[in-house]
Amino acid sequence: MSSPTIPSDFVGRAVHLAANEGIDLTPALDAGRISRAVLSHPHARLTPEQVSAFTRKVWQITDDELFGLGDGPVPRGSFRIMCLTLVHCRDLAHVLERMVDVNRVLISLPPLSLTPGEDTTFLDIVLPGEVTEKTRVTMDFLLMLLHRFAAWLVGGRVPLVSVLLPYAAPDPVLARSYDAIFGVPVTFGAGRAALEIDGSALSAPVVRTEETLEEYLRESPNLMLSEREYDSTVSAQVRSIFESGVKGRTATADEIAATLAVSPPHLRRLLRQEGTSLGQLREQVLLDLAVAGLRRGQPVDDLSARLGFSEPSAFRRAFKRWTGKTPSSFRVRS
Repeated sequence: MSSPTIPSDFVGRAVHLAANEGIDLTPALDAGRISRAVLSHPHARLTPEQVSAFTRKVWQITDDELFGLGDGPVPRGSFRIMCLTLVHCRDLAHVLERMVDVNRVLISLPPLSLTPGEDTTFLDIVLPGEVTEKTRVTMDFLLMLLHRFAAWLVGGRVPLVSVLLPYAAPDPVLARSYDAIFGVPVTFGAGRAALEIDGSALSAPVVRTEETLEEYLRESPNLMLSEREYDSTVSAQVRSIFESGVKGRTATADEIAATLAVSPPHLRRLLRQEGTSLGQLREQVLLDLAVAGLRRGQPVDDLSARLGFSEPSAFRRAFKRWTGKTPSSFRVRS
């Protein structure tokens, strides 16, 4: 399965906020081979490897695992200590309780609260008052981190019923990126920052050890950014089929519906409820694969053939239609 690409907006906002704090992240952009021109287009795509290299360099520059955007410094190594504490929990319910406890000790991080219910449990970031651009970036990062690390600990999905964010929705393209990150349609303007976790997941046992944790941390944050097995939406399952290879990307509606054990009309209805379609998902997968290939220096002719286009000119036309730009504009320049 291919790794999903990431909107440049997520990096661009961090760079802008750091600049406001007097922090120059140009060396981090260089480390990730990310140009300022790319950041000027919020819908441009970056690979997980690029964002990981950028993030690791930011940690070095700021000596802060929240990029200097918290109420105080979060010294490097804080995430490792949190992970070492959580990896010894017996199950997901215990993990969530301990997450709240650890955040009380790491006072520079926003506090968390846990609200168990009959069928679901809410994990909230306690809002500091007014939601600023800085707190928005912090909330996005922490909610993704907590969800994905919890999924890694139990070795599978942590299904979400909802994700609630207290700020206005971004444009539709970026909003869909949030849906893909969390695996459910995200509710914006909700007045709280929370993950609503399906109660059926709470008994999932922690299957990781300190030894596997060290391997995970060596790759941090690349695995957190690139792994997609947490997604539980129908659109995520369809994406997985399309990403499975050339046959997957040319699968018909009947073949996909049969794989998911639903009828084709029901599949289309489910996708409409999630604000997408088979055609849109197919094109998103092709775009992600195309951008990733171009970033890695693959020749257009080879990439066109690998993605199933009849000829390179057809690939170039499709790429121009998807992005408004030529394939050459997405190549990383040394």
